[in-house]
Amino acid sequence: MLAAYRSCLSPQHSKYLLISNLLGRLPNGMAPLAIALFLRSQGLGFGTVGAVTALYGLSMAVGGPLLGRAVDRFGQVRVLPVSAGISAVGFLALVGAGDGSVAAASAAAVLAGLFSPPLEPCLRTLWPSVLKDPRDISAAYALDASLQEVVFVAGPLLVVGLTSVADPSVALVVTTVAMLVGTLAYIVPEPVRHWRAEPRTPDWAGPLRSVRLRQLLVSLAFVGAGLGALNIATVAYQEHVGSDGLSGILLGVNAAGALIGGLYYGAREWRADTSQRLTVLLLGMFLCNLPLVLVPHPIVVGVLVFCSGLFLAPALTCGFAIIGEVAPQGTVTEAFAWMVTAVLAGNALGSSTAGTAEQQVGIWASFLVLVVAGAVAFATAALFRRGRSGFGGPTALSGKQAAS
Repeated sequence: MLAAYRSCLSPQHSKYLLISNLLGRLPNGMAPLAIALFLRSQGLGFGTVGAVTALYGLSMAVGGPLLGRAVDRFGQVRVLPVSAGISAVGFLALVGAGDGSVAAASAAAVLAGLFSPPLEPCLRTLWPSVLKDPRDISAAYALDASLQEVVFVAGPLLVVGLTSVADPSVALVVTTVAMLVGTLAYIVPEPVRHWRAEPRTPDWAGPLRSVRLRQLLVSLAFVGAGLGALNIATVAYQEHVGSDGLSGILLGVNAAGALIGGLYYGAREWRADTSQRLTVLLLGMFLCNLPLVLVPHPIVVGVLVFCSGLFLAPALTCGFAIIGEVAPQGTVTEAFAWMVTAVLAGNALGSSTAGTAEQQVGIWASFLVLVVAGAVAFATAALFRRGRSGFGGPTALSGKQAAS
């Protein structure tokens, strides 16, 4: 396992690109919980908290493909710093709207999300120009999917640590600083400054003209819905058991499981094709989340969310491989951005639904939203495979192939 990852990190710039990109992506793990805790500290109900958090996620979902298309057209250096600067204004405006104004908070969350820099798709698009060996590129995709879980381990824990010693608004400020510093550091190396997308065939749909890509996005949207429900359910569970900081710990445990599962998955060669692996992984996530509806003891909840996380990063790695196969030429960044968008759109739906379910029915209902989302994600992937419209072969290294 170490040999595979050591090889992909040995070329010049690869370590720096990965570290700086992860720093800039830290807000992805911090912002949802930071926004939720900040708004709760202002006395807003779970329905409102879930709605504003959903607005942030939906705005990222809308802005990601638009910024990805801009990157494919103008390059990463011209797009990333501008988007990061505008997103920072949104986060700081959210802090300023902490007087209980729901409209102002919602508008600020939309601005912060809409212009969130698309660092994830940019790095995944860049790997083939930094790494020449196809095996190294494949390992880099797996490592990227695994280490992004560090964001979801460190992010919530950092938010919990900050809110335990300072006002919740401090967590939003730190989120902003991390995004700006990471983005500006990432665009310094030569590969980023010189990267250009391949020529593309003009088409308003871009990568979405690929049927197989659209099929994948449906399933991943429900994976995102489960993650969004988990964000809200853990905050509600924290209050239910009266244990401050438990929400961040549970989210961190889930992400730690994903980190371990992803690293193990990426170090092995698998005989089953990608669509079959994706279906099995989604089934595993669903089965691990199912007992949460019973609202068990915190230790049991921790074990369950950890086991669920073991399947998360491998499932996302399958998504990277599939996108690499089916993205039309010249649309790779936008295609990867659409994957992020699918997850975020589902995340926003899950957050909003779980918040409303908790407020109207009870905490068990917020966990039920998580379970139902997982069931639909698995069923959708299984249905596509049974219908012989599977997602693709076992691996993919670039986005040069034409759409099917």
